[in-house]
Amino acid sequence: MANIFQPSSMIIPIFNGENYDFWSIKMKTFFCSQDLWDIVDEGFTIPEDLSTLNASQKKELKENKQKDSKALFFLQQAVEDSIFPRIMGATSAKNAWGTLKEEFQGSDKVRAIKLQTLRREFELIKMKESETVKDYYTKIKELVSQMRSYGDNILDKRIVEKILISIPRKYDAIVTTIEQTKDLSTMSVTELIGSLEAYEQRLSRHDDNTFENAFQSKLKLRSHDDRRYGGKKN
Repeated sequence: MANIFQPSSMIIPIFNGENYDFWSIKMKTFFCSQDLWDIVDEGFTIPEDLSTLNASQKKELKENKQKDSKALFFLQQAVEDSIFPRIMGATSAKNAWGTLKEEFQGSDKVRAIKLQTLRREFELIKMKESETVKDYYTKIKELVSQMRSYGDNILDKRIVEKILISIPRKYDAIVTTIEQTKDLSTMSVTELIGSLEAYEQRLSRHDDNTFENAFQSKLKLRSHDDRRYGGKKN
């Protein structure tokens, strides 16, 4: 049997006391990859009378102890020194995980208030004229990620609708086309952003051509004036 404490090639996310929800999601994925999440989430029971266990049960108990020790070790490595004292007395991974969750995730009331604030920010956000589609979508993604971390199962349909009604009027032509030719209830956010970015590039090329034409017209006018006045102007 391989050494259960064999170093992992994966990088453990480090918690510094901020953005607990993001860190906890990363840690859950990490524990799942190591087949340790069940032991962290549910723990395990040690019978009072070990003499009643058969060989198979003793083997299972030993493996659970090893898994728990490994998970606790990972948790200890996953927090900065300033956070470590909170879990240094924990005797199981479940206990350490629960301690961090209780302190940094906040109560249901606090989480509900934070989620309400994020929802309001999501409703009010609009794309600025000077922003690119990519930059605006980055803001939307960050908001959605935070909302989901606080329990809001926001669907793509809602995100698509939000983007369509919050982008500048210069995108009206592509918005109308999308609304007339696409089923918004099944359209993915990725597909929408791809269409908007393609249209944005067309607008950019049009602006460049307009500028170039204006510049060429100015040069022609200057050349005409030079010929008219023999290269001299009073």
